[in-house]
Amino acid sequence: MEKEVLQLFSNLTELDREIQYESYEKLMKIMQEPVDWTYAVWEHLIQALTYKDGHVRARAVQFLCALAAKSDPEERVLEDFLKIWAVTYDDKTVTARHSLQAIWQIGLAGQVQRDLIVSYLAKRFQTCIDEKHPALMRYDIIVSFKKLFDATNDTKLLEIAQRLIEEEQDAKYKKKYKMAIR
Repeated sequence: MEKEVLQLFSNLTELDREIQYESYEKLMKIMQEPVDWTYAVWEHLIQALTYKDGHVRARAVQFLCALAAKSDPEERVLEDFLKIWAVTYDDKTVTARHSLQAIWQIGLAGQVQRDLIVSYLAKRFQTCIDEKHPALMRYDIIVSFKKLFDATNDTKLLEIAQRLIEEEQDAKYKKKYKMAIR
């Protein structure tokens, strides 16, 4: 693994939040392209999903999703998906939302991964009504469908999103969700 990448991961543990954020941003940018060090950090990131610090949990999900999208030829994400998905139910709303907002990227890895993500997102849209901030969760889910569509041009994704939006009873939210997929 490159020295620079090791340093960036190390910087995530710095007390200075600015250093952490800069390192996070650089790592996310690097992960937009395939990398050859995925499995050198994978298990550490899986373990980080249960750390006490919500920032660490959210970053672990974001990194795993980005790596799964472009750099997971062994398809480890399929084995670890439920561990990643569990963080979308985090007690801290911000951690849960950041995780939910990132998870769509797994659908870029292949059709099996896309089908998995679509089924979990659709079910979550239907069941999140009893969660904290269900309108925010539903919005994030619809935006995830839109992002996945934008990246793949798979029209089925928009059809599913539209069907889900039709299930919304509140006209205000229905309108907001429709705006998200335009």
